[in-house]
Amino acid sequence: MTQFTFHAAKLQSIALIATGGVLLSMGLTACSQKTPTDATNTSNPPAAGSAAVDAKPATPATPATPANGASPAAGQAGGPAPVVSVTTVKVEKKDLPVVLKAVGAAVSLASVDIKPQVTSAIAKVHFKEGQFVNKGDLLFTLDSRNDEANLAKANAQLAKDQAALADAKRQLTRSRELVAQNFVSGAAVDTAQTLVDSTAATVAADLAAVQAAQVALSFDTISSPHAGRAGVINTPAGSIVLANNTILATIVQVNPMAVSFNLPQRDLADFLAAVSGQNNVKVTATLPEEKKPLIGKLQFVDNAVDTASGTVKLKAIFDNKDSKLWPGLFVNVGLTTKKLENALVVPQSAIIQTVRGPVVYAVEDGKAVNRPIKLVFSAGPEAVVTGVEENEVIVTEGKQNLRPGVKVVERSKDAAPATSAANPTAPAAPAPATTK
Repeated sequence: MTQFTFHAAKLQSIALIATGGVLLSMGLTACSQKTPTDATNTSNPPAAGSAAVDAKPATPATPATPANGASPAAGQAGGPAPVVSVTTVKVEKKDLPVVLKAVGAAVSLASVDIKPQVTSAIAKVHFKEGQFVNKGDLLFTLDSRNDEANLAKANAQLAKDQAALADAKRQLTRSRELVAQNFVSGAAVDTAQTLVDSTAATVAADLAAVQAAQVALSFDTISSPHAGRAGVINTPAGSIVLANNTILATIVQVNPMAVSFNLPQRDLADFLAAVSGQNNVKVTATLPEEKKPLIGKLQFVDNAVDTASGTVKLKAIFDNKDSKLWPGLFVNVGLTTKKLENALVVPQSAIIQTVRGPVVYAVEDGKAVNRPIKLVFSAGPEAVVTGVEENEVIVTEGKQNLRPGVKVVERSKDAAPATSAANPTAPAAPAPATTK
């Protein structure tokens, strides 16, 4: 009996716990379904039928205004289409020369190191460092006393042998007269003739010795081999110089001057076609600080392409009376090979490089139109292209803001573009042009 009572009490406890759990779940569900308005008004519950009167309709949200004050973007219902201010030019048709450009260096056509041909001492220097000298001007005088003495000795020996030759000739004449009178035999004439011939040979050797002494004496005076500008004097007066070893000075020819430059092998075909044609190739050299180029003439073209650099060496001659070119000076070289006739020319600033190739934006009926082009040749600020027509209007400034179909308006060249108040760095979009 006691065991039965215990099991009954245990079942009653389990039932009470289950009933409490169900009630707790129902309470939580009721709390979650209660609205915030009900939660706030639990202290003062509304009267029956007043909920419809007190409820207010929700106010629709106002669209946010852009931070920079700009109008709604194109494509929104009721928004104005964007207008981009641009600067335009017209496509020109003209003849444009094809100029191959390179960087060259001015070099002298003749640069000579002055060296003595005899070992001696410098007696006198007849010019100053950096002086311009003409061909044949005296530069150095060496100590010539020994050579002068050798020349005098050779002349004396020559005079002695010439006197002996004259006496031998007189003896020959007497021998012939005696033979004719039968006073001496014919052998005497032969002996006299032999003496004359041998003495004449001695005189000839003396003449050669005199000439050799004169040449040695001429080495003591050193003259300029060509006109040019003298460099540094390495050996002043009194210095001992060695034959064919000591460099006394350097004379560099400065008029005319040559410009040496290299042409890439990709331009070799156009250059060879221009050289083989009837027109002469025009070569210009422009100094970095000057705009007016110097006109020269092509002188030398190397017979092979340098495999290390892939270039061909060329040289042109320029008149340098004003001494604008100086040895070692770098210049910009232009080589005119041909002329493109009736070429369509546009500014380089109008070309946009894309992954599909270069394009430009043209203006048709006030809208931007994308024009794919092909770049034929570029020369400084201009470029020859295909894919456009003459007098077609293309955009040069403001193209970065364009898309196909966007309305454009011509920007005033005198007035600066305005900026908005919210974003001073961004140009304000101009109002669309009105038609009368």
